[in-house]
Amino acid sequence: MTGGGYWRAGVVQSVPPTGTTDLGPGYLDPALLPVRLLAQAYAQALDEFGPAALTYGENRGPAPLREAIAARVGTGPEHVLVTAGTSQGLHLVAGLFGRPDDVVLAEPLSYDYGLRILTDRRLRIEVIESDMDGPVPGALTAAVRRVRRAGRRVGFAYLIPTHRNPTGVTVPDERRRALVTEAADVGVPIVEDDAYAGLRYDGPPEPPSLHALAGRRGVVRLGTFAKTLAPGLRLGWLEADPRLVDRCAATGWADSGGGFNHLAALAVAGLLSGGDYDRHVAWLREELRARRDALVDALGVVPPYGGFFVWLPAPAGDGQALRERAAAARVSVADGRRFGAAGAGAVRVAFSFQPPPVLSAAGHRLAAARAASARLDATTTSD
Repeated sequence: MTGGGYWRAGVVQSVPPTGTTDLGPGYLDPALLPVRLLAQAYAQALDEFGPAALTYGENRGPAPLREAIAARVGTGPEHVLVTAGTSQGLHLVAGLFGRPDDVVLAEPLSYDYGLRILTDRRLRIEVIESDMDGPVPGALTAAVRRVRRAGRRVGFAYLIPTHRNPTGVTVPDERRRALVTEAADVGVPIVEDDAYAGLRYDGPPEPPSLHALAGRRGVVRLGTFAKTLAPGLRLGWLEADPRLVDRCAATGWADSGGGFNHLAALAVAGLLSGGDYDRHVAWLREELRARRDALVDALGVVPPYGGFFVWLPAPAGDGQALRERAAAARVSVADGRRFGAAGAGAVRVAFSFQPPPVLSAAGHRLAAARAASARLDATTTSD
């Protein structure tokens, strides 16, 4: 339940506002969180591993989970490090690749909290020229040269090529190959945030990851179970060259505390190896597809192939005015400016947190608010 019971302030990070339909955060609907499945997985891990599940874990993460992940992505477990999710993985890798005042290259619209993690590390963000298919060919090379001409160092490029937060866009295969080639040519590593990989509902298959296209060198891929299982697990992984994995595991935090979330890692390893994870994700995709369809049908927009979000341009490019009209219609959406200056003319609408009937009703109210904004703009322009 939300708004009461266990889902309350002081227990969870965010409680939905009352009196409005919240389409802002990229959270899973509580009804989609597999409470019983995870309870069984934890019990199984404790039964199988006993006290070994409750002690300090292997620095890289327990072998059962690393082996299960490696088998899925077609590599060896030496390429995998268990993390506390993509956010912690990004924070970790940023400290290895970047130094204070280094430049990180990112798309004009990118994950806001990812950018904040980087700026918290005292890294500077510079954007790569992009269109709705992602960075344009040659843009990464041009950006690197521009930064270096200014006497500054590029630490790495931070990219979200699959069902990108906030736009839902997936970078096509040919552009991925160009990005990998350009990055290798200019000697800049890529950090690939792949939080929404596997959450594709229709359309062509997901392209290969940048990490795979690069031959597993020069690209660090970040994955998470927050979007497919539960964010409260605080569990994810990174895929990288084994030498980088070894560097990550040979740090003070790892030697002091062992691998991250050891019990959760063993529980999820059992779900992966036993097939329960795949069955759950197949069910989850259908549930999210129904939610997406309810929202886009009400809005009358083209659906994204996957992820959690619809990127909704505002009439006359005034995202703030659309947000205000939406709020008056009891719908809360995310300010596009959170994701970069290029987002001022749009809002991000999440379909992951509400059931289809609620999304349909809220989507119709949001569509009406958008149409009213368009009529007002037309009247103002004619005057």
